[in-house]
Amino acid sequence: MKLYNKAYYYDGNIYSGEEELFAATGIKAEGCDKNTLSYRILADHNKGSEDKLRLRFDAMASHDITYVGIIQTARAGGLESFPVPYVLTNCHNSLCAVGGTINEDDHVFGLSAAKKYGGIYVPPHIAVIHQYMRECFAAPGKMILGSDSHTRYGALGCMAIGEGGPELVKQLLCRTYDIDRPEKVAIVLKGAPRHGVGPQDVALAIIGKVFESGFVKNKVIEFVGEGISSLSVDYRNGIDVMTTETTCLSSVWETDGKVKEYLAKHGRADEYKEMKIEKPAYYDGLIELDLSEVESMIALPFHPANVYTVKELIANPADILRKCEEDAKSIFGGRVDYKLTDKLVNGKLNVQQGVIAGCAGGIYENLHAAARILEGGTTGSGAFSLSVYPASQPVYLEMIKSGVLKTLAECGAVIKTAFCGPCFGAGDVPANGALSIRHSTRNFPNREGSKPGEGQISSVALMDARSIAASARNGGVLTPATEIDYDDTVPEYSYDGSAYASRVYSGYGKADKGSELVYGPNIADWPEIQALPEDMLYKVAAYITDPVTTTDELIPSGETSSYRSNPERLSQFALSRKVPEYVGRAKEIRAAEKARLSGGDVTEVLPELLNVYNAIKAAGIDFSKKATGIASLVYANKPGDGSAREQAASCQRVLGGGANIALEYATKRYRSNLINWGMVPFTTYAPADFACGDYLLVKGIRKGIENADGEIKAYVISGGKVSETTLTLPKLTEDEKRIILEGCLINYYRKY
Repeated sequence: MKLYNKAYYYDGNIYSGEEELFAATGIKAEGCDKNTLSYRILADHNKGSEDKLRLRFDAMASHDITYVGIIQTARAGGLESFPVPYVLTNCHNSLCAVGGTINEDDHVFGLSAAKKYGGIYVPPHIAVIHQYMRECFAAPGKMILGSDSHTRYGALGCMAIGEGGPELVKQLLCRTYDIDRPEKVAIVLKGAPRHGVGPQDVALAIIGKVFESGFVKNKVIEFVGEGISSLSVDYRNGIDVMTTETTCLSSVWETDGKVKEYLAKHGRADEYKEMKIEKPAYYDGLIELDLSEVESMIALPFHPANVYTVKELIANPADILRKCEEDAKSIFGGRVDYKLTDKLVNGKLNVQQGVIAGCAGGIYENLHAAARILEGGTTGSGAFSLSVYPASQPVYLEMIKSGVLKTLAECGAVIKTAFCGPCFGAGDVPANGALSIRHSTRNFPNREGSKPGEGQISSVALMDARSIAASARNGGVLTPATEIDYDDTVPEYSYDGSAYASRVYSGYGKADKGSELVYGPNIADWPEIQALPEDMLYKVAAYITDPVTTTDELIPSGETSSYRSNPERLSQFALSRKVPEYVGRAKEIRAAEKARLSGGDVTEVLPELLNVYNAIKAAGIDFSKKATGIASLVYANKPGDGSAREQAASCQRVLGGGANIALEYATKRYRSNLINWGMVPFTTYAPADFACGDYLLVKGIRKGIENADGEIKAYVISGGKVSETTLTLPKLTEDEKRIILEGCLINYYRKY
């Protein structure tokens, strides 16, 4: 795999500069930046200027741990009906296993909202969100916005973006998604995958190459080249959905006859458009990938970018696994005794569980390949178990008709329904100390469902379904599929949408404004949030020095998802597995701010503030206790990698949070979530200037945000002494400024 900076692509060839392009083709470079796939799509959806994009999407999608909050927020902003097709799936809290009735209460609310506002409601176990959107909505030239980070339908020529809920609220209220024109990176595919190599192998190879360097961060990935023709649409989908783990903004592929055939099978032949790079196209970066060189891959704990070839791991397991153990010491702070080397038996790595699931793993060709590899063998009656989750009922039906289901079941695999639980710790949680190999999306710390704070720890490694099946056939001994002799031809897939016709409520364009929303006892409104005062005093309630902090660490997944419709209740889990003391600290600050707003004595509520105020006075700083807001803040080196879930930010806000400070933000969407919840996304060059428990006074913060000149002075109050530091705040749009000044997106829409 080769990486290029600022290159041109045309007719299968790569040119490293405009001179080389002109010498080879006689074509000048001027205007080549407009010849990319994404330029045309963005232009068709842009309501703004050439470089300041204001986008409107063709459709949207949310699942049952995000849509309640989105609809509640939109209602507060004046929602009357859904202006575009809005799909509400129920693939996350499907089991309704935690919290009494509250999960099913959310589902009932979702159906009532689909009826009232004109939406599309997909009941539990019918389809995972992204498979449904592939089958029913994604098409060349379209744009889709989703409140799930893996909203990716690029293999169908559709640009899709996963964002926090407030960005969907904007679309529901007929506003726009505002970004600077993104940079673009082409992945030029050549050749064809070798026997036993699946889409997850290709995806992990790409992620391992680009994640750490940020080569594609917040950029659009475009897949081009003759190698695309060697891949089925299913295979392309399996690669594409994992582009989220590169931290790119979106992805899109050239389309061909296979995409046309896919759409025709799904009853949407008229939506096909051919999308090709027909003229020289300029890219800010370019990756050349020969598919024939990709091997069976594995991403070890605790990130999809912690990538090795399976052969490399088998050849040197002890050293590689010890490195993971050392990483765990840093991540968990010695709270658990984490072992992987104990999985080595006679020099072979033994795993305890296999899972093939969701939008990445549960697609038909993956399941078919797994069945062919397992055929004639068994998963064994030992500690190893294998679970399979088809991505939709149509896929499930085809598995029945083709005999795949029968083969998998005979071999010992447990077949389950369409459910995203294994992807975020709400299904198939491994035993303490166990290692699970999964064809799913992520393997972040705690994401498999363990609780290190309570002495429980298991872990996940990501692999392709083919190598998982090969390992299953070998009783759980790690085995690459490239070493297995099996028939990898796949019978033609026949789509049967009868399950959708029978169960999905399709109400777009049929809003019944007179119908009532159905509320459960756990569905609560957002608390009142105040506008930003002229001055702010922030307490550092958490100070995280890990290289990257994921959204799963900011707000854990798993059983906490049951409380996503109750902002106050969910907020109690904020940073609970990373900084358990955070919630208590934040609540103390919130109580002090409530006392200030009610005219009370804040030093009675939080006595330590007396010393802070005295230090500020002694330093000769002009200061008013009554006019200065009080809030908590979180510092992290690089927060927000991973999920699009807005609750990573909103929970901090509900607890009285007012800002984050970072060296940089891992994703655009996390920074957007902070802004939409009225939290200031500061950055700093000098994190050593302050520590956990210190206070930061920012004078004239409203003016600083209005001017947005890039730098804001802050006073650090620590141990009775006052020093200065400089915070930075680059690139706020006018709307973003107004949202922060008003306190949050809800307040902004009420006023504007």
